Amino acid sequence: MDNSLWIVIAIFLSCSSAIVFLYRNSSWFSNSFMRMVMVMMRIKSSSMYRKTLIPLGALGWPFIGETIDFVSCAYSDHPESFMDKRRRMYGKVFKSHIFGSPTIVSTDAEVSKFILQSDARLFVPSYPKSLTELMGKSSILLINGSLQRRIHGLIGAFFKSPHLKAQITRDMQSYVQESMEKWREDQPIFIQDETKNIAFQVLVKALISLDPGEEMELLKKQFQEFIAGLMSLPLKNIPGSQLYRSLQAIITLFFHQAKKKMVKLVRKIIQSKRDHGMISMVPGDVVQVLINDASEHLTDDLIADNMIDMMIPGEDSVPVLMTLAVKYLSDCPPALYQLTEENMKLKSLKAQHGEPMCWSDYLSLPFTQTVITETLRMGNIIIGVMRKAMKDIEIKGYLIPKGWCAFAYFRSVHLDENNYEWPYQFNPWRWQEKDMISNTIFTPFGGGQRLCPGLDLARLEASIFLHHLVTQFRWVAEEDTVVNFPTVRMKRRMPIWVKRREN
Repeated sequence: MDNSLWIVIAIFLSCSSAIVFLYRNSSWFSNSFMRMVMVMMRIKSSSMYRKTLIPLGALGWPFIGETIDFVSCAYSDHPESFMDKRRRMYGKVFKSHIFGSPTIVSTDAEVSKFILQSDARLFVPSYPKSLTELMGKSSILLINGSLQRRIHGLIGAFFKSPHLKAQITRDMQSYVQESMEKWREDQPIFIQDETKNIAFQVLVKALISLDPGEEMELLKKQFQEFIAGLMSLPLKNIPGSQLYRSLQAIITLFFHQAKKKMVKLVRKIIQSKRDHGMISMVPGDVVQVLINDASEHLTDDLIADNMIDMMIPGEDSVPVLMTLAVKYLSDCPPALYQLTEENMKLKSLKAQHGEPMCWSDYLSLPFTQTVITETLRMGNIIIGVMRKAMKDIEIKGYLIPKGWCAFAYFRSVHLDENNYEWPYQFNPWRWQEKDMISNTIFTPFGGGQRLCPGLDLARLEASIFLHHLVTQFRWVAEEDTVVNFPTVRMKRRMPIWVKRREN
């Protein structure tokens, strides 16, 4: 289960730590440079690391590497420019030094697929030590081997179950309708805020069966504090100063306190289920799925910690998917017209037969699904994944040395003109060609053993939201732009002015 937010946090931690270290250790700078030169000379002279195998590229400055350049490009309107420049110089696979580690960056679809499909014998998740301490060693984002496969398999099977899809549909319909009933025609509706509120409630219900109410609001407030703590590393403060170090300590403490409060609430729910012997053949949430499993490794602490990590899509990726779909549709009237016609036709058909919409109805809308697919391709909510090589690995003539990081960068593959004609143009019709969808050049949810288990639910939630939006409202969108760093989001939260359709 990969998530772009964790990659962003890794960038912050490695980048800020590097700046502080260099400012406070000027003599280290020159010494480290010489050590790096000596190491590279040994690598070059070693028969194991032949020049023809290690990808071309540059390691940049000692310790910092090219992280600053990567971050500056990520803030720009063309975040893949860091990769594009090096692709032109070195090819689609190149070496760099980012996130505090020497890294082999892949913008090649086949190499990235190999990285995704490999198990823990070849690659394990790669994050800075400071980040792993914040996440916890029991996080599903870090664990490997049989335990990771067990948890991922249990959650994946539950997320694919018709029972949960039916529950998600009922909840999503209810929360969407409740939200839209409050929309007024005389004031802007901020889609990004609306979708975050809806998606978080839906996901928390699926994870721990918590309904909207006082506890939900408390959890939401604590979770937002948790996310704010993660994303507030003070890069703009003077590195090396006492103020900087004090702020770092405060933020870390703030982070742990916020997560501790949430874990306490989830543990209370877990204990309640155990006390009441709530073991069901048809579990109603992810906590129940994991409790039902007899594995001694699935402790209450492990379950509670992972529930918090799994709430991130409700705050981050799923709402962004829905928001970007509205953005792209607003900018492409023909696509909006066709999607509206498709959904209005289905709504009318279901009304004629007196039948409610079910989950399979939403997922059977062909053009709606192409819109979601194209949004995933262009939006690149998850920019890529990072892995650490457990041994020397050779793929397509390239060597990934043991201990180095491998960064499979999805964005460059999704926006490669060799893979997609006019890649920066929103064109959902391109997906009507049967041979377009490929798990090599289209990997918005990752792949392999860590393929996001919630991919079907993300599509379902987006389908339901779009259906209710276009069948109940016409709208005019205000000018807004996509921001790609530190996370993908809309700069102005995607304001639209709505007008209700006549029944």
